[in-house]
Amino acid sequence: MEVIYSLPFSVLEVPNLKIKRPSWLHQPSAMTVFAVVLLSYFMVTGGIIYDVIVEPPSIGSTTDERGHSRPVAFMPYRVNGQYILEGLASSFMFTLGGLGYVILDQTQSTTMPKFNRLLLIFLGFICIVISFLTTWVFMRMKLPGYLQS
Repeated sequence: MEVIYSLPFSVLEVPNLKIKRPSWLHQPSAMTVFAVVLLSYFMVTGGIIYDVIVEPPSIGSTTDERGHSRPVAFMPYRVNGQYILEGLASSFMFTLGGLGYVILDQTQSTTMPKFNRLLLIFLGFICIVISFLTTWVFMRMKLPGYLQS
C-alpha cells in the first residue's frame, strides 16, 4: 500500500516554498475569541437561521375580547414557530444564564479579594436565577397550561 501512496511523489517534486506570514496577521486575544463565540451563541440560540429561512414578522398581533388589535411578542401554541423578537428575547436570557456561569467560574481565582469574590458570586447567581425564571415565564407564555399540576 505504501508503494501506491509513494508513486506520485516519485514523479512529482514538492516545491521548496518559503511562505512568510503577513505582518498584520496575529493571533486574536482571548477576549476577542470569547466575544465571537458568545455572539455566535446568541445568534444560533436566537434562531437566526430560522429567521432567515422562514422570514417571520418581528412581532404578531391578536384581537382581544373587545375587538381591539394588540401586539404580542410570543407566538402561542406553536413550538415550531417564533417571532423575531421572541427569539431574541429568549436568546438574551440563555446568554445571560451562560454569562452567570462564566462569572461564577471567575470567582475561583486565588488572588481575588474576598469582597470582590462575594460580589461576583452574588452577580453570577442572580444572572442564573433571572435567566431561569424569565425563560420559565417565556415558556408559560408560549404554551399556556404547560407545566401545570
